[in-house]
Amino acid sequence: MSTVALLLAALLFGGMTLFSFGFAAVLFAVYGPDQARRGIRGAFPHYYMWVIATSALAGAVAFVTSSLAAWLLIGIALSTAYARQMLMLQINAATDADDSGRFKMLHGISMGIQLIQIGMAGWALVLLAA
Repeated sequence: MSTVALLLAALLFGGMTLFSFGFAAVLFAVYGPDQARRGIRGAFPHYYMWVIATSALAGAVAFVTSSLAAWLLIGIALSTAYARQMLMLQINAATDADDSGRFKMLHGISMGIQLIQIGMAGWALVLLAA
């Protein structure tokens, strides 16, 4: 089970890192701003569900190896559920209302959560690899 937990945590960490630092940059480099924004907006619900499922499964399996790693991974699942069910809707509403000030604030919160989550996934990965 410890190998499965390690692989799931590695998948989560890598996927979150690639999505956060690669996906959006590539979309904006390849497509114009309007198409890139539509692509990102369409991808986020799926991305969030993937993070929720992967981190919850990794957390459940990790309990055998490290309870701290397990709680870090479950924390990622729970905070992503909040981001998907609440924050994403608020960000989309601000975008639709052309409220750039609110969008920037909410987007900043979203980015902060994402960076903390990547740190948590990395920490869990280190704990599981030890």
